[in-house]
Amino acid sequence: MKGKYHIIVQNKRLRYEFDIRRNLTIIRGDSATGKTTLINMLDSAFSLGEGSGIEVVCEKVCRTLRGKDWNFLLPQIHDQIIFLDEESSFVKSKEFAALARKSDNYYVIITREDLPNLPYSVDEIYGIHTSGKYHDLRRTYNEMYRIYQASEFSADRKPERIVVEDSNAGFEFFKKTGEEAGIACESANGKSNLRNVIAKAAVKNLLAIADGAAIGSEMNELYQYMMLHPEVRCYLPESFEWIILKSGLIDGRIVQQILENPEAYIESREYFSWERYFSFLLTEQSKDTYLQYSKNKLNENYLHDKEKRAILKVMNGIKFL
Repeated sequence: MKGKYHIIVQNKRLRYEFDIRRNLTIIRGDSATGKTTLINMLDSAFSLGEGSGIEVVCEKVCRTLRGKDWNFLLPQIHDQIIFLDEESSFVKSKEFAALARKSDNYYVIITREDLPNLPYSVDEIYGIHTSGKYHDLRRTYNEMYRIYQASEFSADRKPERIVVEDSNAGFEFFKKTGEEAGIACESANGKSNLRNVIAKAAVKNLLAIADGAAIGSEMNELYQYMMLHPEVRCYLPESFEWIILKSGLIDGRIVQQILENPEAYIESREYFSWERYFSFLLTEQSKDTYLQYSKNKLNENYLHDKEKRAILKVMNGIKFL
C-alpha cells in the first residue's frame, strides 16, 4: 500500500478525523484521551456494519485485529488499515514485526509503550486532541497532533561534539566535516545506544544526528533526556540519504517530485521504513555519476567544498562552520 489517507470515524456523539501517510502510525497518550474509544468504535463498525451506528469514511477498509489467532488472520489481510491497541500484547513481539514487514497493510498502533521491533518515524507519533469545533451536546471533535515538533530539535549554535546514530556513510561525512570545524564526532553504533552515548559524552553543547524515519521507538527516552539537559539537541532528518537528495546535488525532476510527496511513491510492502527507500533512490539516481552513492562507504566527492556546503545547507538551524 502507498499513499495518504483521510479517515473519519463518527457517531452521534463523537467524531475522529485524521490523516495517515505511512505504514506505521503511533498514537500515544494517557488514560481518558479517547484512544480506547476510537478502537472500540472501529471494532464495532467492522463487526456490525451499519447496525453499529458508527460511520467510517476512508478509501481503504479500516479494521481492528484482536485475539489469540491474530497471526493466522494477519497474512490473509491485504491493502487495509489495521488499528491495534496496547491490550493486544502481540504488537510488541518480533513475530508481529516480521509479519507486518511482509504485508501490504498500514498499521495504526495505539500504545503508551515503546515498540523497538518496529521502525516508525518520529513524525508519525501522535496524541489525540479534543477541540471545541462542535459546541452542541451531541458530538465532541477529536483530532491528532504530532507529539514531537521539529522546532524542539533545532540547534542554533555550533556544537562541541556530534553523536551520529550509525557508523556508515553518514557518520563518515559528519566525522570529516566535524574535524574541519574542530568538532569531535562519534558513532553510537545503533539507535538503541544513542541515549547512553549522549549521556556519557557529558559536554555542554552536544548535537545528536539520527534517522528520523526509524527513531520513533527511542524518542520517549531521548526526549525526556533532552528536557532535563537543554544543552543536548537533536537533528532528525528522514535519513542521511534524504539530506543528499534534498540538497539538489542529484539532478532529476523525479527526485524533487518524490521528496514533495513521498507517500505517493513508497510501497510499504517493499520498504517497511522510508529510510530504506531513500537509500535505494539515492543509489539508483546517482549510479554511474561522480556522486555514485554507497551506504557502506562514503564517496569522497561528497566532501568537496561545493557538495559539502549544499548538504549542510539542507540542515536548517544546524551550525557547523
